[in-house]
Amino acid sequence: MPEALAVSGRDRDRFGVEGAEPERAMREFTDWVREAAAGAQPVVCGCPASYDWTFLSWYLIRFTGSSPFGHPGCPDMETLDATKAGPPLRAVAKGTMSREPLCRRRHTHHALDDAVEQAELFANLMAWPSRRP
Repeated sequence: MPEALAVSGRDRDRFGVEGAEPERAMREFTDWVREAAAGAQPVVCGCPASYDWTFLSWYLIRFTGSSPFGHPGCPDMETLDATKAGPPLRAVAKGTMSREPLCRRRHTHHALDDAVEQAELFANLMAWPSRRP
């Protein structure tokens, strides 16, 4: 945990004093997602998706009673790469993904930068033609 906080530049103690209560934060997040989706079905995508999805889904259900992403609303980009590129699913990790759809942004570990990077990778993967026959 200290390493993650050091990379992000965040102060966990400060969050305890200044951060929003989970109920409020998750409600505001849900409202923001629904507004940003503008009537479309939002998804959480990740690489791998399981880390963010587990945390986010639990918090949303626990503190708001539902998720704007529904179930399942979490495509995994490593799995998507494997289905399009052809390697066995267990052989795929972010470091072994196909190079063509990868995002060209520098990975900073800053939450907003990471979100933009992941969104670009997801868009690239969705547009990338399958190599499978």
